[in-house]
Amino acid sequence: MKHMYQKVFGFSVERLSAEYWQCDYWSEGALVKQRVKPGIKERGMTAGQMGTIIILALALAVMGCGFAVYRYIRHKVRVFTRQAFGSDTIQGSFENMEREEEITPRSVSAATKLYLPQILRDFPEFHYDEMKNRAENVLTGFLRGVDEGTPARLPEGVTSELREKLELRISALASEGAEEHFRDIRIHRTEIKIYRKLKGRCSIILQSAVQYRHFKKRGGEVTEGAENRLTQSRYQIELIYIQDREIVENQADSGLALNCPNCGAPLPKLGAKKCIYCDTPIEEFNIKTWHFSDVEEA
Repeated sequence: MKHMYQKVFGFSVERLSAEYWQCDYWSEGALVKQRVKPGIKERGMTAGQMGTIIILALALAVMGCGFAVYRYIRHKVRVFTRQAFGSDTIQGSFENMEREEEITPRSVSAATKLYLPQILRDFPEFHYDEMKNRAENVLTGFLRGVDEGTPARLPEGVTSELREKLELRISALASEGAEEHFRDIRIHRTEIKIYRKLKGRCSIILQSAVQYRHFKKRGGEVTEGAENRLTQSRYQIELIYIQDREIVENQADSGLALNCPNCGAPLPKLGAKKCIYCDTPIEEFNIKTWHFSDVEEA
């Protein structure tokens, strides 16, 4: 009895009985018919062989699924890092974040709109833009004083305490055999942070966002920071006005109030328009009563 006839890749196989197969194929232009009696191994695979093949197939399927999941996750991570940080890799993202941090100015506490009207009520001759420029000059002078190792960089209009603070910082660096440098200083923004009325004086604290290249050296080697990397920082500059010599809290500030340009008598009261001893007008000298007393990194 004949079984189903099969065609496989240009030749045909026909099962004649349980033991014999007939193979028909073409060779050199002639049809060849051959009767074959396969051995046991040729007849089929054992159960063990089938199990091995199934296990291998399952392993390949699992590996394929794992690779597909890996590619999917990697694609999602790349999309996220590209959108969030502008790079396809985690390392590139961190590098971009560092570069972004280098060039992004620090925020400042901007309360100018709140406090400036109060200041102008107490001091009608107060010129905010001029004071802001002076504050920035004081900050720049302080940093350059550290950089160059000389207090002479501080401009006029600062207290003896601020000069002493700069001198102590320079002396500390010298005793350590170290140098501290601030290069390419640039101030982005300055705003009033707070206005306070204390015993005997008024205080205005301004806050500035500043960038520079900051590094320290010892023995010619950089020990902190980097010479070629920008740093963004924030500083506070305090501006004080002596209201009353007799009740001022910090006695070291008592010499800051303006003296009469005519007779030399002290002018102890807030907003005095003339000398109480010789009646000399003093409105034009109002700006000289404000002094910068402190510079501090915030």
